[in-house]
Amino acid sequence: MTVAVAEAPLPAGAREPGERPARRRVKPARVVLHAFLVLVSLGWLAPVLLSVYASLRPYQETAEYGYLSWPRHLTLHYYTQAWQDAEMPKYYLNSLVIAIPAVLVTLFLASFLAFAITRQKIPGGKILLVMFTAGNLLPPQVLLIPLYTLFNRIPLPYAMSDSELLYDSYWGVILIHVAFQTGFCVFVLSNYMRTIPHELTEAAVMDGAGVWRQYRQIVLPLCRPALGALATLEFTWIYNDFLWALVLISTGDKMPVTTALQNLRGQFFTDYNLLAAGAVLVALPTVFVFSLLQKQFVAGLTLGANKG
Repeated sequence: MTVAVAEAPLPAGAREPGERPARRRVKPARVVLHAFLVLVSLGWLAPVLLSVYASLRPYQETAEYGYLSWPRHLTLHYYTQAWQDAEMPKYYLNSLVIAIPAVLVTLFLASFLAFAITRQKIPGGKILLVMFTAGNLLPPQVLLIPLYTLFNRIPLPYAMSDSELLYDSYWGVILIHVAFQTGFCVFVLSNYMRTIPHELTEAAVMDGAGVWRQYRQIVLPLCRPALGALATLEFTWIYNDFLWALVLISTGDKMPVTTALQNLRGQFFTDYNLLAAGAVLVALPTVFVFSLLQKQFVAGLTLGANKG
């Protein structure tokens, strides 16, 4: 005797075996959004691609046919010339001496301040956070003359600065970057630390963990995506700085790599293809840092995008 077994109904949204998935309808608003994002991306990439393209062509060719013409000859000669004429290795080292300590000190101070504001019941914590945030609204150009005068009056030991002043030393430029970038980092990290459950630190307190241990072993590892995103941004901003190094450093051998491009400009004639090759070489370390921290950077940007 055959017994008919009733088939259970398929869940909502499920497909029969072998059935093709239904095509999702593409909304016009989504098409417009993607088209806009593509145009914006091309707008940002166009100058970079044009610089790379120009750096591979002789100046005589672009002068005769134009920068957007079809290439007759491609060469890497300009990169070799820019590397040698601009003394890139020396200026790379100068930029790293400024950027790496500034980024590390900024992230350490900002993370500890954000931890104190969000995890410790300190009086006036919200007012302190508002002050740090408001400090980002101050234009740095307003402080050029006061800081120039102040740095010329602050002495340093000869072991720290051969000028025996805070002016014309790496320390002065590093301090300026730390002072201006800490407020932004405190604002970002404090907002991120508020999303971390307080039960974690409360459990650590019950186990006898002190403030330093809570910060170093509980909160800081959970902030790795935010720290990675901030490290990428801060390194890019500090490495690309030209203003403060120009104002606070007078010795040419101490200048960062952004000023090395001046060595490629002639008194009466400037080969812009050579200058483009130098600009590409200057930008390479930021590309390397982004590639190294890309995973943390993307994770930091997408925080809170998905629930759970």
